[in-house]
Amino acid sequence: MEFFKYTRTFNFMGKSKFAMVLSIVLVLSSFALLATKGLNYGVDFAGGTVVQVKYDTIAPIDTMREQLKSNPIFDNSSISEFGAPEEVVIRMKTTSSDVVVDVGDITRQTLEGTGNYEIRRVDIVGPKVGNELREKGIMSLVLAVIGILVYVAFRFEWRFAVASIFALVHDVSIALGALSLSGIDVNLDVLAALLTILGYSLNDTIIVFDRIREGVTGARNTELSETINESITRTLARTTLTSLTTFFVVFTLFTWGGEIIHPFAFTLLVGIVVGTYSSIFVASPLLLLFGFDVKKYHNKLAAKAKREAEKEKMRAQFESGVM
Repeated sequence: MEFFKYTRTFNFMGKSKFAMVLSIVLVLSSFALLATKGLNYGVDFAGGTVVQVKYDTIAPIDTMREQLKSNPIFDNSSISEFGAPEEVVIRMKTTSSDVVVDVGDITRQTLEGTGNYEIRRVDIVGPKVGNELREKGIMSLVLAVIGILVYVAFRFEWRFAVASIFALVHDVSIALGALSLSGIDVNLDVLAALLTILGYSLNDTIIVFDRIREGVTGARNTELSETINESITRTLARTTLTSLTTFFVVFTLFTWGGEIIHPFAFTLLVGIVVGTYSSIFVASPLLLLFGFDVKKYHNKLAAKAKREAEKEKMRAQFESGVM
């Protein structure tokens, strides 16, 4: 079903210089944020304890702080609102060394007299486990990028593979910069969102590259920029529908999904916007920058077809007993 039909070819490559400058500024800004401000690692990666408490009325945060000071377990802990005035989280950078101790029970006893409340969640991660999770998370991202590089190089050509990797690094860098700027906790959910961004952005890029390859293979025109413009225009309806429907679903999760899913949804929102942009204005223009030559590509295809024909001829001669 075709909802949008374009009667002319849009000059995307004419805007590529401006788009590349914008991308460079965004990526460098993200690197600067990561170098200066860094990421706010959550309990999954930094280790520690998180206790989520829900009151019947507005949580008395000041009273809670005074009560928690009476117990050394809560030294250097922080209390913040969690999605609603009635709900708060208590974060501690340390964990209890005594496995018999129930942090939930201790919290319940310490906060006694502050109002009607319930302990909704207690997450405890040791610092060693947190470091292991962080290292394995980084490794999973690196392995995913390497696998994508090999896959695209095998399916297309090395220039396509390198262009797609640049686009993926662009997307993940900007998403990490947005996380650093917003101060959102980076946990396993955010890691899952980053891996999802890799898949989503690659899917968009592969569809555009497929159409570009079809255009390059069948076109007599050797101007790659015109072929790219035509290919992106022909996939624009699909890209628009896919991106908008995905964006609205994730935006719904971000708005009404609750504080727990907020980091995951925020990361995906940034990734969807940046991933759609990069498949058009980053990955495709890089083919021009890397010197992809349509005439050489046609000659390469002709040479490959000639080799296949010679192999088929030799196979036929062998089967008929003629050598």
